[in-house]
Amino acid sequence: MLWDLFWTFARMGVLTYGGGYAMLPILQREVVEKKKWVTEDEVLDYYALGQCTPGIIAVNAATFIGQKKKGSLGGIVATLGLIFPSLVIITLIAVCLQHFSEYPVVQHAFAGIRVSVLIMILDITYKFGKKTVKDVFSFLVFILVAVGMIVCEFLPFSVSPVWFVLAAAFAGILYQNGRVKKS
Repeated sequence: MLWDLFWTFARMGVLTYGGGYAMLPILQREVVEKKKWVTEDEVLDYYALGQCTPGIIAVNAATFIGQKKKGSLGGIVATLGLIFPSLVIITLIAVCLQHFSEYPVVQHAFAGIRVSVLIMILDITYKFGKKTVKDVFSFLVFILVAVGMIVCEFLPFSVSPVWFVLAAAFAGILYQNGRVKKS
């Protein structure tokens, strides 16, 4: 199982470009649909926790999934599997990039990669939205957080997304407590 964790996450690390968010669709397909190591709801929870904790969201999710399957050692192995290909690839790119980054073909390739990564992020956002925004309350939280984050882009100071996550969690707790008291 440890080798399977390492190899599965290493393959994801090799095949994913564009950062942690771009990795989410592949992570979803591999660990939920193919391996069935976690449920779709669990992986959504891991993404949420991964967003709130330091580090890259996909690395954090890999750690949570590995830990669920094989304890602390599984978390370490899954994390190492995910980051190992990146370390090798980044080292090779760093050596070569300073020699080739000014070439138009390289600049155009990066422009194409950025567009494809954006589409992957939009795709996973749509899929998560269908699973997450299920009622009026979750739609209201979605709208408030989206508007809040957009407004914060225009502020002269930065606001961490963690505050939005914590506020949404607090709102969820209040909402659920209100529902329990009514029944």
